[in-house]
Amino acid sequence: MHNLPADASIPLIDQLAVRASLASPVLSASQAATLLQAHYGISGELQALGSQQDFNLRVETSQGRYVLKACHGSYAETELQAQHAALDHLKAQGLPVPAVIAAHSGDTLLTVNVGEQPLRVRLLEYLDGQPLTRVAHLSPDVVGRLGALCAQVDSALAGFDHPGLARTLQWDPRHARTLINHLLPLIEDAGQRARLHEAARVAGERLAPLVDRLPTQAVHLDITDDNTVWALDPQRQWRLQGVIDFGDLIRTWRIADLSVTCSALLHHADGDPFMILPAVSAYQAVNPLTEAELCALWPLVLKRAAVLVLSSAQQLAVDPGNQYTRDNVAHEWAIFDTAMAVPLALMEAAILQAAGLEPEGPALDGCLPLLPGLAGQPVTRLDLGVLSAHCQAGNWEQPGFDQRLLAAQAMPACTLHGQYRLSQTHIDRAEAPATCALGVELHLAPGSPVQAPQAGTWEAHDDGAGCLRTARWSLWLYGLSTGLLDGQRVHQGEPLGQTGDRLSVQLCLDSSLRPPFFATPAQAQAWLALCPSPAALLGVDCDADPLPDPQALLARRDASFARSQKHYYAQPPHIERGWRNYLIDMQGRSYLDMLNNVAVLGHGHPRMVAESARQWSLLNTNSRFHYAAITEFSERLLDLAPDGFDRVFMVNSGTEANDLAIRLAWAYSGGRDMLSVLEAYHGWSVATDAISTSIADNPKALETRPGWVHPVEAPNTFRGRFRGADSAADYLRDVDAKLASLDATGRQLAGIICEPVYGNAGGIALPAGYLKAAYASVRARGGVCIADEVQVGYGRLGEYFWGFEEQGVVPDIITMAKGMGNGQPLGVVITRREIAEALEAEGYFFSSAGGSPVSCRIGMAVLDVMEDEGLWDNARDTGRYFKARLQALVDRHPLVGAAHGSGFYLGLELVRDRHTLEPATEETMVLCNRLRDLGIFMQPTGDYLNILKIKPPMCTTRASVDYFVDSIDRVLAEGV
Repeated sequence: MHNLPADASIPLIDQLAVRASLASPVLSASQAATLLQAHYGISGELQALGSQQDFNLRVETSQGRYVLKACHGSYAETELQAQHAALDHLKAQGLPVPAVIAAHSGDTLLTVNVGEQPLRVRLLEYLDGQPLTRVAHLSPDVVGRLGALCAQVDSALAGFDHPGLARTLQWDPRHARTLINHLLPLIEDAGQRARLHEAARVAGERLAPLVDRLPTQAVHLDITDDNTVWALDPQRQWRLQGVIDFGDLIRTWRIADLSVTCSALLHHADGDPFMILPAVSAYQAVNPLTEAELCALWPLVLKRAAVLVLSSAQQLAVDPGNQYTRDNVAHEWAIFDTAMAVPLALMEAAILQAAGLEPEGPALDGCLPLLPGLAGQPVTRLDLGVLSAHCQAGNWEQPGFDQRLLAAQAMPACTLHGQYRLSQTHIDRAEAPATCALGVELHLAPGSPVQAPQAGTWEAHDDGAGCLRTARWSLWLYGLSTGLLDGQRVHQGEPLGQTGDRLSVQLCLDSSLRPPFFATPAQAQAWLALCPSPAALLGVDCDADPLPDPQALLARRDASFARSQKHYYAQPPHIERGWRNYLIDMQGRSYLDMLNNVAVLGHGHPRMVAESARQWSLLNTNSRFHYAAITEFSERLLDLAPDGFDRVFMVNSGTEANDLAIRLAWAYSGGRDMLSVLEAYHGWSVATDAISTSIADNPKALETRPGWVHPVEAPNTFRGRFRGADSAADYLRDVDAKLASLDATGRQLAGIICEPVYGNAGGIALPAGYLKAAYASVRARGGVCIADEVQVGYGRLGEYFWGFEEQGVVPDIITMAKGMGNGQPLGVVITRREIAEALEAEGYFFSSAGGSPVSCRIGMAVLDVMEDEGLWDNARDTGRYFKARLQALVDRHPLVGAAHGSGFYLGLELVRDRHTLEPATEETMVLCNRLRDLGIFMQPTGDYLNILKIKPPMCTTRASVDYFVDSIDRVLAEGV
């Protein structure tokens, strides 16, 4: 929006409104083409670009791309020349801004008449890319880079001056209150009008004492998602291309520029204004702001949000056909609603903290104790945190858990201020739970006296709460019996009343607020600045111990733990507790665990706790000693195996199980050569790594196979060379060719190892009949057939207990691990006696901890729980529902190529093109990271890391399935 140069003879409101009544210029395509040819000698394809009051046209020519900009001739020439000078100034300092193209005449600004319209016209370089306006979700990294860009432009413009900067502009926040008052009558809805008025009032009151301390300079005043252009790099990360639209260039408060940037970000915030904080931190790191500027930022955002709404209402009143303005109305109201979503004082505290400053603390000097009878008494500190020993087996989910536990403590007792309480967590929800306690609850002798620590005014509330408002702070009390009247003046030391057996105490530094008792982790530090500890008033150590710094802990891990042992996510949440199909971070957020195929029963299962504790208290040793557990567990495993299987080896892991299976195949067959299948993973030992061919796990897998390993073509029915369930014969040709090649050498075949369901590729079923024919060919040559069931077996598939059952075959050796111990290191090899004894002929086998008493007892308990709690049935029934919901995503989103698997072993494969099946690797990682933001743990799998690795605990419910699938649907709809 452009306005007249400042003129003291014209009333301010008239200066502000003089151009607001102008509709956009009208320029036909033929008129624009004639103008371009006549003055610039160019022609090409024309495309209209949006603008509120100007006319913008993209021009595609063989020489390049340009933007033709036309505005009303009444616009002052000097302000447009100021824009050009600023562009030259910024370009000289290396900032990405468009160049101004001179006309044949050498002029960069033309004054022309088109029909009856006097226009000012110029041509600018077009910057390739796209604005972020319609991108629903912006990562903290992008938000930070937008803030840093604003700082760079402001820093570069600090020494810039031009006569065209001295103008009266509608968007100048120095005039916002005047403009708001003038435009408010345009809003017909009385409720909306009142909210806009209140925002302006609150912002104005906070801004008034700061204005004299706000430095001024030239600013862009529109560095927003709409006026910056970006491009996605190959990793699906947004990269800045440049800054456009200098139409609001003006000299005003420096902080105004960041306020505009932050305001624009709010329509990406999904209602959470704290999302702008990375922009504040990034700005401060580049171009430090004063404390007064930082305190002025949110009041300016509130005013900007109100002006945006009112300006659009005004523009539509005079130009109802302006689609650009009409399209912006909804997100401008979203900006206003988000700006009003939290108290101004809270945002001020958060902004100061984001900039590295701490708000001023409470003035509690000279206060008397709130509870004089508490002095000198030992007080029990009640731990209600995530790691509290009081929290067991999900008991924290019971309503009133905290209060019952507090009441059970010896008096006096207190909860802890600033502690993240486990009882406040919630599940299957996108928003983080409010877990941080902003006050303290005390268990006291009924009738304990309470006095006023300082003089103040008593405020009574209908819900039993009372508030003592002093000159500097407010003290909120819950559970107090008092005879004080609402509005009664109270002197220091005067009785406030008496307690029941419980009293809640909360301090607040902003007298206009009634603070919540709990805050979300993202807002906790800001709220704690406003609601500091009441310890000084209580005379009690009621402060929670600080949590470990997760970044410092991660740095210690990186400094000591071999880095080839990766962790999920670049910035992983700090997880120390789990319950059922959720993992809980130290701030009490519960993440839906959709990838943990080890914890089949779920996390924290009480049966596992009891079994391991009891057996550890009795005995844990190695399997060379004689104890009942190893016999009992071996018998139970054989009951689960097909007829004819009569020998069990106990080991610690899937890697060890597969390694032993290879040794058994060597011993029984007398050969060394093994067939393995491409795209498969079997373990990390030398032997199992040799037969693993997944390049996702080992990028050099195909280059480093030893001579005894013969990979066969992956029977991937979705993206392999042959497609569909009837492709077995096509893939078997490669098996036959490899066997024929071995036959020609006269070497003895040892066997074949294969996952009966293609686990590493997302749970793809093998083509029907594949294993039956392959097994027959291998056995005909004296080899053995190994079914690697480590990931897919033990009922996880829902429809089958063992994966090989789907193929209608029986292997010679079964390997199993992972879910067998629900996290306890436990693996097994099940085979026939003659195969087991072939290894015995070469020497004995021993695994130090394999088959220990603890492992065996836990292994049997896992089987008991799976049966008692119906987890195999749940895998089948909920798994069918799960697969159907995933399949619906295939029908809904072009990026989703296929849903694989069954039960709780599923994969969702993402492709950029359903014909070429180009893997959407980067999009899959973006999706996984976004799901984490929504409280879901998910990771990619497959050789191209483009498949969601869906292997949740088998206690997963339909409600969790719905939340997971709905979240994928949401993120894909946002665009990844």
